[in-house]
Amino acid sequence: MAPPEAIGDLPDIIANEEGLYEGNLIPYLRAIFFKASNLGNPYHNFRHTMHVTWLSHKACRYYRNELSPRRMRHLLIATMFHDFNHPGHPHPGEEDPDRINIRVAVKGLRRHIVAEDRASLRDIETLIEATHFPYRQTDTNLDLAEQIIRDADLAQALSPVWIQQVVIGLALEGGIPPLDILKLQPRFLGGLHFNTDWAREMFPQELIDGKIAEARKLQQLLEDAPPAAG
Repeated sequence: MAPPEAIGDLPDIIANEEGLYEGNLIPYLRAIFFKASNLGNPYHNFRHTMHVTWLSHKACRYYRNELSPRRMRHLLIATMFHDFNHPGHPHPGEEDPDRINIRVAVKGLRRHIVAEDRASLRDIETLIEATHFPYRQTDTNLDLAEQIIRDADLAQALSPVWIQQVVIGLALEGGIPPLDILKLQPRFLGGLHFNTDWAREMFPQELIDGKIAEARKLQQLLEDAPPAAG
């Protein structure tokens, strides 16, 4: 089984206490914490952003011999900005909402990029673009860092707080009943495909199967139980 989520290690990741990647991410944390408009969104919020960063940092540890410290830095910056200023609601009439959302995120990155990273801006933007859903690039066209950010972004449904974050969060953002989102989870999880060995080891099939069973049981309880009084 995958290890439980650590508590309190975000400051160490941001400050780069391990010296895993180049520099630190303090200016970017400040930009998000003080400037991002999506911190309190039901799903695309601060927690989701930092969950993707936290997971990607774990992947950087796993691939420390394959990713350069500079490439790790680019990856982690991209995770922090991949949903920057996400509106938290659909775009009426837009069949490809991430066409707008990614553009907004990249605009935020360009506004807050620090001097030492300006020469790498396009590289970081490309990493953000790898999260565009529905996916525009096939898995075989992604490099390792792009595979990591995509895997980390997918893994929210496997976190301990998935009911609040995914079921309730996506329902509120989409303006649909939470039960409708819950009913979609077994199909989503059953088709889940990770690109990296790191993600497949952290989220083994037994964990995915357990989440599918949990979602089905929860759905059954909600559908079979009489409405709550009052």
